Amino acid sequence: MDELAVKLIKRSDTLKANRQEHESVWRECYDYTYPLRGAGFSDEVLDAQSAKHKVAKLLDGTATDSARMLASALMSGMTPANAQWLNLDSESLPDDAKAWLSECATLIWENIHAANFDAEGYEANLDVVCAGWFVLYIDEDREEGGYTFQQWPLAQCYVTSTRKDGIVDTIYRRYQLTAEQAIKEFGADKVSEKIRDAAKKKPDDKFDFLHCIFPRETYMVDARLAKNMRFASFNVDVSNKQVVRESGYHEFPCCVPRWMKIPGGSYGIGPVYDALPDCKELNETKRMEKAAQDLAISGMWIAEDDGVLNPRTVKVGPRRIIVANSTDSMKPLLTGADFQVAFTAEDRLQASIRKIMMADQLQPQDGPAMTATEVHVRVALIRQLLGPVYGRFQAEYLQLLVVRCFGIAFRAGIFSPPPESLQNANFNVRYISPLARAQKLEDVTAIERLGANVANLAGINQDVVDLIDTDEATRVVADALGVPAKVIRSSDAVADLRDQRQKAQQQAAQQQLMMQAGTEAAGAAGQTAGAAIGQRLAGNQ
Repeated sequence: MDELAVKLIKRSDTLKANRQEHESVWRECYDYTYPLRGAGFSDEVLDAQSAKHKVAKLLDGTATDSARMLASALMSGMTPANAQWLNLDSESLPDDAKAWLSECATLIWENIHAANFDAEGYEANLDVVCAGWFVLYIDEDREEGGYTFQQWPLAQCYVTSTRKDGIVDTIYRRYQLTAEQAIKEFGADKVSEKIRDAAKKKPDDKFDFLHCIFPRETYMVDARLAKNMRFASFNVDVSNKQVVRESGYHEFPCCVPRWMKIPGGSYGIGPVYDALPDCKELNETKRMEKAAQDLAISGMWIAEDDGVLNPRTVKVGPRRIIVANSTDSMKPLLTGADFQVAFTAEDRLQASIRKIMMADQLQPQDGPAMTATEVHVRVALIRQLLGPVYGRFQAEYLQLLVVRCFGIAFRAGIFSPPPESLQNANFNVRYISPLARAQKLEDVTAIERLGANVANLAGINQDVVDLIDTDEATRVVADALGVPAKVIRSSDAVADLRDQRQKAQQQAAQQQLMMQAGTEAAGAAGQTAGAAIGQRLAGNQ
């Protein structure tokens, strides 16, 4: 028995107990959207077959469709695969340093999407929409190179934070491996005798393991030994209470963003939590509608036991002859159901769910093509809806993702040698995703309005144009619109171009003056010669 393993297992049990008060809420959120993804939040063993029964109980798919649409919008708005959404930049660096950082940012973006990020990232966004948080593990693919991403199931993860800002930096994950997988992962000499025996006799038997990642109190910068790295990593065999691997990370390898943080805790809740009352009411309304629909289709009858007609044995159906004493012996009854009430309530609840989960604004609009003004208003509305969420995701998701990927690539020697001007320099991550650019469109709109107003005032006073730095205004607009940096000339290049243009204009002006002076001299000489000829002719006469 390992004392450290016992201590880590005890800590995981404490974190698990702290999380249990939220699990019932997350389970309900999954039950009304994606039941299979909520596996592990209850004692029920949820597999594909049992999840099928849960899906069958969902009588309306509005919440599921809205969650899928919002997750897709988050994925395409923050980390699109078809456009570079990050850049490394600093205002105080020279051009060669900026060019190197831009090259590094492009390599990071290409390698992120060359890996399995798009598949794992979408499922992670589904979790953050339903449960309000997700766990995305980032590491180096040591077999094939590049990055590897793993979306860890939420039921396996227990998180907390030691930071003042509350960003998660401690995670305990309890998972299972078969005996065969455990030996391949940790080595036969590291696992217990029980696992080695199972690998020979029953290789598919599963065993519980614990992966603990947390910050070390003392560490070395740029450490080569895993024991000296900033974040400690321990893999523990739970049944035998022994550490099977000790490792470490230079950066925290997990991104754990929250949609909306639960006060006083490290977990979060998502938009499905806000729509949960409407989801429950809508499902109950649909259930009653289905019952009334069955009654309305099959009908309801009243029959009299008149000695000829036996109501206990008669069956109503097509091509049946019912023998009765009179036509009054059996009559249809009105059900009393009013489907218009059900349809009105259903439409109201569906609209409320779509509004809460922003699906009414994110989905493509039907009808004719929108004008530029309508598009601008729609983008501004989406920016207002997702802006606060995107701000939290920048700090808790994108920043950690880029820093981790940059560190892995830098240590692997993927980048070209950095310029000397980057020594001891600071730089930051700048996001140029569609959602980040949408947040900057207010600057573009303000500059356009100012330009229009100045153009109108210039007709009264031309000096008003001097108030605007047109070069800087153009750079702000280009940056907000996501124009590639190589398209815009640097300040030095613009100064050289204008200096050359000014010199060319001065040379052209001098040549014109010289030509004009030559023309005037030739004209004066012609007049003098003409006067002399005139004088000679007069003398001869």
